[in-house]
Amino acid sequence: MSSMREAEPAVRPACYAADGASSSGRGIARVLGENALLAFPPHAFEEEVVNRRFFGRRQIILNRPAGIQHILIDNSANYRRTAATVRMLRPLLGNGLLLSKGEDWRYQRRTVAPALAPRTIPNLSQHIARATRSVIGRLAAASEGPVDLLTEMQFLALEIAGRSMFSLQMHRHGTELRDLMMRYSDHLGRPNLLDMLLPLRIPSPRDIARRRVRKRWLDLIRRLIAEREARACGNRPGDLFDLLSEARDPETGSGFSGERLLDQVATLIIAGHETTAVALFWALYLLAVTPAVQERLAAEVAGVDLGPDFAADALARLVYTRAVVNETLRLYPPAFTLVRQARKADLAGGITVPAGAVVFIAPWVLHRHRRLWSQPESFDPGRFLPGAPPPDRFAYMPFGIGPRVCIGAQFALTEATLVLASMTQAFHIERADSEPVVPIAIVTTQPEHPPRFRLRRR
Repeated sequence: MSSMREAEPAVRPACYAADGASSSGRGIARVLGENALLAFPPHAFEEEVVNRRFFGRRQIILNRPAGIQHILIDNSANYRRTAATVRMLRPLLGNGLLLSKGEDWRYQRRTVAPALAPRTIPNLSQHIARATRSVIGRLAAASEGPVDLLTEMQFLALEIAGRSMFSLQMHRHGTELRDLMMRYSDHLGRPNLLDMLLPLRIPSPRDIARRRVRKRWLDLIRRLIAEREARACGNRPGDLFDLLSEARDPETGSGFSGERLLDQVATLIIAGHETTAVALFWALYLLAVTPAVQERLAAEVAGVDLGPDFAADALARLVYTRAVVNETLRLYPPAFTLVRQARKADLAGGITVPAGAVVFIAPWVLHRHRRLWSQPESFDPGRFLPGAPPPDRFAYMPFGIGPRVCIGAQFALTEATLVLASMTQAFHIERADSEPVVPIAIVTTQPEHPPRFRLRRR
């Protein structure tokens, strides 16, 4: 049964910029630095292709599934990340899996993949369940005053990442790690005009500050590794760091060491923490504003043992919970856009792509496109229940698609499903105020301000 009648009639995403504000070169640059969602004009949610100019360079917002398949799968070698994307992400991710390319990327993918294979999910589920139980216990013991669930989910996701990666509780390092990432996102993670116009070989003024952040970031990871080694005392904890340290490319037999290992660790922490935290926030927000959906989810999880020993087995029973997660990722995809630049001229699904053109394949737009979805702004978990017609595989892509699909997607879905089920099993979740919650996109899709919630024990 679809939950359309249970759902919020419309989930309004943002106050879009006027066409004039988002069509000039300087206007596009400004909104990309302030809130990238405003760079998508209203007609982008109705048309297959939107063309515009950015300082003499062609930009294409592409919503045609055949064109998306061509760029991300059929001819992916012709499309690279833009200089601005690399400038913003490399200080935190280095040359790890997300930013590597060519044969180096293929080598890293082959080597990392076993560490996140389905066979690792039961062990990771135990880490998720233990960390979640601890947070729920603390929230339950607190007063019934307003709660900042965005911050709570960020710290929980960090705790899960720390336990899964290093077998460490993160209370000593979580604040420092989160503050570093938040400060970076709020300032240096925002592109400016020079970031977009300068070739990558020419440093922009912000790149100097970004290098300083990278040094602090790697120093923090080294401290975490050192603490892990000291606590392990020669015993193998069997965590993700163990798996990455021992991983070997099945073709060459070589593995990661030194800074290459640090880059893999950094990539998994950043990708696994920030995106999952904001997805959980938006899921809890949607449950708070749609009580009927929340109660249906609560009925599903009532009596289900979500403790560490049974969490992995419980996943098969959380059908509606998983549908809520999937619908949340449709409405509020953490990775709101994929940006690629054409190396050579191309024809993508019948669309001419000149050499040097920048193509935006934006889940934020695709997931709300009026030609691809029925009532796209309605929150309807029924879209993802068994028996519902599946969405076009190139219209729903919260984790990307093709060779570069997110390698940690299964872990992220497992984490989001178990945490959401546990929170709803423990609490009635309500808004503590009625102030509108506006999404903004810098590195991920976040609320403009962290709204407050009230949690009542069930």
